[in-house]
Amino acid sequence: MARMGVPVVLVHGLRTSRTMWRVQVEALRAYGCPALAVDLPGHGERRGERFTLDGAVDAVADGVDALGGRALVVGLSLGGYVGIAHAARRPDQVAGLVAAACSTRPLVALVDGWTILARGIARLPDAGAGLNQGMVDRVLSAEAARDVAAGGFALDVMDDVLGAMRAATPVADLARVAAPVWLVNGRYDHFRGEERRFLRACRDGRLVVVPRATHLVSLTAPVGFTRAVLGAVDAVSARGDGAASPPQG
Repeated sequence: MARMGVPVVLVHGLRTSRTMWRVQVEALRAYGCPALAVDLPGHGERRGERFTLDGAVDAVADGVDALGGRALVVGLSLGGYVGIAHAARRPDQVAGLVAAACSTRPLVALVDGWTILARGIARLPDAGAGLNQGMVDRVLSAEAARDVAAGGFALDVMDDVLGAMRAATPVADLARVAAPVWLVNGRYDHFRGEERRFLRACRDGRLVVVPRATHLVSLTAPVGFTRAVLGAVDAVSARGDGAASPPQG
């Protein structure tokens, strides 16, 4: 029976949703890989729910189970931190991990600074909707902006997410992950400041820096990012780990 590439679960960034992965989902399926993008609690179709790190890890676990129980997990920014936590907690589900735009520890001082800023923005008359849209329009192409906006923006989730990130331990978690790890960062990402520390923590890690890309690397450099993901697919599939047979019927 013909084999397919390793299944892939994709995990979005803060305030966005699964729709941000349209380009990658289409590319992966064309490449022969079952692919599923999930919404984290408080985001996309799950807006209104409270975000917790436990709930986010469960969302990834449910996505992996939907694709057969073992997958390559790809996460960006918040999704990268969640992917790392999931890999440490559920090693049985992880054939490989692509952790993008999340190579800085969520230190208390940093998180507290973001919390103060986010609460100030939340007090604006539109709760920051205009500011958020302005940022999207300025840094993304029209196509990428449409993909991000398609699932709506979770403007009220910041307190929950930042509170949860105080308990995240990505460096320690990476040290527990036996599966191969790809750290993928845009060249101009402000979250790549500790990428060497993160890489040293990995048991089986490699670092990919995408030229001319910023923090939202999958959206600002979709070709380069997708190429990195497909490289991870090839490497994991070559190991015979996580490949799935085509669905029957």
